[in-house]
Amino acid sequence: MLDRNEAIALWRANNDDESLFRHALAVEATMRHFAAAKGEDPDWWGIVGLLHDIDYGRHPEEHLKHSGPILSAAGYPAEFIHAVDSHGYGICTEVEPLHVMEKILFACDELTGFIAACAMVRPSKSVLDIEPRSVKKKWGTAAFAAGVRRDIIEKGAAMLGMELDALILQTIAALRPVAAAIGLKGSL
Repeated sequence: MLDRNEAIALWRANNDDESLFRHALAVEATMRHFAAAKGEDPDWWGIVGLLHDIDYGRHPEEHLKHSGPILSAAGYPAEFIHAVDSHGYGICTEVEPLHVMEKILFACDELTGFIAACAMVRPSKSVLDIEPRSVKKKWGTAAFAAGVRRDIIEKGAAMLGMELDALILQTIAALRPVAAAIGLKGSL
C-alpha cells in the first residue's frame, strides 16, 4: 500500500521549494476530498496529488519528462505514473486523463493555485472565509494570477461534467481543513 511519509520523503528528495510543497499539499487535500466524495481510495488519490509535480523542482522546463523514471524507481505502478503524467495533458504531455481521478487532478491542479491567489489578496489572507463568488469575481481579470490557466480548469470541469461553480465550491471545501499546512489560514 501507499505510504504518505515515504511519498513526502520522495517529494523532498526531488524538490526543495516550500511554496511548491504547499501546492502539493493543497492538491493532495483536494484529491482526498474528491476521492471520499466518490467512494474511492483517498490514500491512492491523495498521494497522486501529493506527487503530481515530483520532477518540477529540478526540471521545470522539462516537467513530467522525469516523473515516470522517478516514480518507477520508487516502486510506483504504471497506472500511478499515468495519472501523474495526465495532469499535463495538452500542456507538456499527450497523456490524456481517462479515469475520473485523472480528470479531477487535471482540473484542480491549476484551480488550487487560483484559489490560493484569491485568498492571499483578501484582508484575512485565508481560504477559511473565501466563497466561490469571490473566486469568480477574479476569474475574468486576466492580469490577476496571470500564470493560472483558466482554460485548463474549464476544460477539466467539462471533462468531469461539472459546473465550474461546483468545482470551485468543492475545491474550497477541500482546502479548508488543511489551511494552516498550505499557508492559507491567515488571520482567522
